[in-house]
Amino acid sequence: MKSFSSEKERKHIVEVHWADRWQVYQRLQELNIPCWCETNQPLRVEISSPVAAIQLWSVMQRFTASRQDMIWTLENSWHRY
Repeated sequence: MKSFSSEKERKHIVEVHWADRWQVYQRLQELNIPCWCETNQPLRVEISSPVAAIQLWSVMQRFTASRQDMIWTLENSWHRY
């Protein structure tokens, strides 16, 4: 993830496969995470809190993790309780 910042805000360019980019954008919008996605441009995301960073990570996992990795994560989550 590339980043650029000013004194008041932190924005990141998120590398997302072009076919998934709009779905990631929509999900981040639903989570009220400021983001911008223009045609043929990378997705830009403003991360202003640790919660937003974790939510971004979670959304990205959904689109980048292999099916087997997601199954493993779910199975291990359930075994802890």
